[in-house]
Amino acid sequence: MNPARRTVLIAAGATALTPALAPAPPAAAVPRAAAATPPYAFYWYPDTLPAGSPGPGITWRSLKSWRAADDPDLAFNAATVPLAPRFTPTPANTTARSGQARVQALVSFGPTSGNPSQGSATADTYALTHWAYLDELVFWGGSAGEGLVLAPNAPVVDAAHRHGVPVLGNVFLPPAAYGGQLQWTRDLVQKDATGHYPLAAQLVAVAAAYGFDGWFVNAETGGGNTALGTAMLGFVKELRALAAARGQRVTWYDAMTVNGTVSWQGALNSQNQAFFQAADDMFVDFRWSAATLASSGTKADRLGRSRYELWAGVDVESNGSGTYADWDAIVPAGKPHVASIGFYRPEWTRNHLPADRRAPEDFHAADDRFWTGRSLDPSRPDPGDAWRAPAVSVADRSTVTSVPFASVFNTGHGLRWYEEGGVASQAPWSHLGLQDRLPSRRWVVRTAGERPAVSFDFADAWRGGSSVLVAGVLDQPAVLDVYATRLPIGVNTVVDLTFRGDAGEVNVELAVATAEPRTPGTTPPYTYLAVNPVNSGSTEPSGNSGSTEPSGNSASPARSVVVVGGTRVRSVNGWQTVTVPLTGLSGTLRALGVRLTAAQGPVRWRLGGLAVRPDGTPPAPAAPSGARVTAADGGDLRLAWTAAPGPVRHYTLHRLLPDGTRRFLGATGQCAYYVAGLGPEQGEGAARLEVRAVGELYNASSAATVTHPW
Repeated sequence: MNPARRTVLIAAGATALTPALAPAPPAAAVPRAAAATPPYAFYWYPDTLPAGSPGPGITWRSLKSWRAADDPDLAFNAATVPLAPRFTPTPANTTARSGQARVQALVSFGPTSGNPSQGSATADTYALTHWAYLDELVFWGGSAGEGLVLAPNAPVVDAAHRHGVPVLGNVFLPPAAYGGQLQWTRDLVQKDATGHYPLAAQLVAVAAAYGFDGWFVNAETGGGNTALGTAMLGFVKELRALAAARGQRVTWYDAMTVNGTVSWQGALNSQNQAFFQAADDMFVDFRWSAATLASSGTKADRLGRSRYELWAGVDVESNGSGTYADWDAIVPAGKPHVASIGFYRPEWTRNHLPADRRAPEDFHAADDRFWTGRSLDPSRPDPGDAWRAPAVSVADRSTVTSVPFASVFNTGHGLRWYEEGGVASQAPWSHLGLQDRLPSRRWVVRTAGERPAVSFDFADAWRGGSSVLVAGVLDQPAVLDVYATRLPIGVNTVVDLTFRGDAGEVNVELAVATAEPRTPGTTPPYTYLAVNPVNSGSTEPSGNSGSTEPSGNSASPARSVVVVGGTRVRSVNGWQTVTVPLTGLSGTLRALGVRLTAAQGPVRWRLGGLAVRPDGTPPAPAAPSGARVTAADGGDLRLAWTAAPGPVRHYTLHRLLPDGTRRFLGATGQCAYYVAGLGPEQGEGAARLEVRAVGELYNASSAATVTHPW
């Protein structure tokens, strides 16, 4: 890669060009930390450490000497969500294709050192949500002063896996201009007495222990020779063989050539063909042209490989959706795609925003522009848009394939934390591992009138940190596509829709389809079912279907349940949850949406939750067990517990106060949690903490409790 593209290395000293899921070990197996320190994502040098001492907050480690059993942070860093299978619905427009170009993204979610394992107390984060267009995510980073081998943190892997996207760790051997030492390359490809490559086995063991999907190998340290090139090729072959046996994959970056020198080709050719054949795919450096991409695709075909295993690099670090690219050289309109797309640093959508305009809605507006295009509607791309967004060329995918299914449209960050429409915590937060499976095509609106604005909104939510806000005149009925699904319909399947009207009056209908649209870009064959809450009818005792998260408030919210004609309506904190039976429908539910018709406008309407489930009260999840404090430093605690048996969406943590109320502390998908800054309440001799398992339908288990004496 051209060193001019590495401005981030100078500025931050941290970021650079970067299955079979092993479950997290039981909490009892996690070594006790010496102190209650916050956990961070792990990073290593291959073997030899730099001279001198690391800077503040940096830990130098050797990958060669790593052992999972010695890792006190493994429970915090190991992903818990398996890689979900996904399907491709009929494309939302006539230009997006399946089975051709794919999209890879090389993303720096934070610095190499000090990258939190379990989110952080800010909403200002790169909360990637457009997973539907991605086929591979690289956890970008590495620097000569911190470490060169990066394991992705658990929140990123869990969010990606929930949407069916594999995540690769990064092996970065930097140019000498950025502190690279050829010794680190030699360390990586060293052989043992049996002729094998011990660090290849270590990389596969790390990915298995942390639950991610393989490695991106980027060797850019110059000065090598043919012997080193031969050793690197042998290393990559062994790495891929070992990785494949564990369901992992390897991507090679177009830098080192077969003769051991670093010479970016911008093409698949004789200088890097052997590395491409040794790996699963290859990132083609930005030096490509229309001619070299065409010849690369032809060469891949002749090798019996897919041309779409070549990622044509598009550098968006500086200009994002304003970047010029020769799109017709990669994804030409009206012709077969030539290669796949490799985005370098799409987190521009956050990073380019000024500090005073980094609210979540600002970020998502820029991110939607990047992935969907100027129209902000993948069903009708803007033909005059110079930026060819992925939604224009690549068909979206979905993982919504099993019942029960539920979403509260949680994007993985927020200004507050909500439970049942009430504020459980006023603190901003981010944790991508808590992100829901989100709508894959955002936002498709079908109307003969003025299109309303649709966006994730953070001013209010039913649960988590966000809801979907529809705002506009609604001079004609508008259908909002929400989910592409493959959900089996049983005789008692129901859909729960949770929503709230903030302005205007709107008639709400549930849109359901049991067949695909006839052709790309056309509307699913929806059936519309009445949803609007009713004002009369027989009442049932108040309550929810299944136990719910405890509120942060001592007083219970006002609740009511009304039943008319089999449709149940539940009201809590101004939100309506309507349960609609799918009576008369059978087969497979293939699309879910809502149709909104304004009776009085303008309209501001929020969608807070959606669930598809069998009718009746779902059983609560089993509770976790063995909750304990594994390390303490005053009010800074490390907690651990044994996983609840059965499926778990995530765990929530609360503090039970002396007056009997509960205070929300946080949530995580892992079986370990770090909490800082606790202190004794008046008259309290010990802090009492509770851990609950939360199921797919957001019903919660009973609590596992632990006390911490002051």
